[in-house]
Amino acid sequence: MQTVIKGISSMATRLLLADLSSAFEAASGCRVMIESVGGVDAARRVQAGEVFDLVFLASDAIDKLIASGYLLPGSRADLVRSGVAVAVRAGAPRPDISTEEAVRAAVRAAPSISYSTGPSGVALARLFERWGLAQELAGRMVQAPPGVPVGSLVARGEVALGFQQLSELKHLEGITVVGPLPPAIQITTVFSAGVHASVAAGSAQARQVQALLQAMTSSQADPIKQRQGMEPA
Repeated sequence: MQTVIKGISSMATRLLLADLSSAFEAASGCRVMIESVGGVDAARRVQAGEVFDLVFLASDAIDKLIASGYLLPGSRADLVRSGVAVAVRAGAPRPDISTEEAVRAAVRAAPSISYSTGPSGVALARLFERWGLAQELAGRMVQAPPGVPVGSLVARGEVALGFQQLSELKHLEGITVVGPLPPAIQITTVFSAGVHASVAAGSAQARQVQALLQAMTSSQADPIKQRQGMEPA
């Protein structure tokens, strides 16, 4: 009987996990099924009692699920570091984002700005507060609904400037990725995996889950991670 590993992830790692899973399936014969939704929704579903062998979220969200008993203690495995990039609609002028001051000026000049509900969106809102722009931008900020790529709003012309993980922007049509945020204000999120508390230690399922995690964290997976706009953790 073929082993099936079920997982849930945030949208930021959707394409990465699809590629990594395909490589593992080809090598092992094990089937991997990972559902990708908004990160907030993924954590909520795990907390509501849905059972997945593996959960893939930002590291702090994995830590919270471990602390709450939903994931096994010591099971966190860091996969990638992911940075935030800036996008405009295809054909639109590309703003200067080479420095912190240039990004600040671009934000102030934009008629509308979009960000995500994920950790990068929270950090971006804090950055705008630190710049003293929160009140000035309040009427121009559009938070993409959970699971909806910021880039899709940019592509449809609903917002002028979009901020999200590069991995979620780079494969979308209808937008131009201007580039990553400059180092001084780059927002880096570590995405990790955690093993569900229902996975029995020593079971055949547990062995396959560990084999998948080993494959996903091995150096052989590095080119796949870099191709998706991320760096190995």
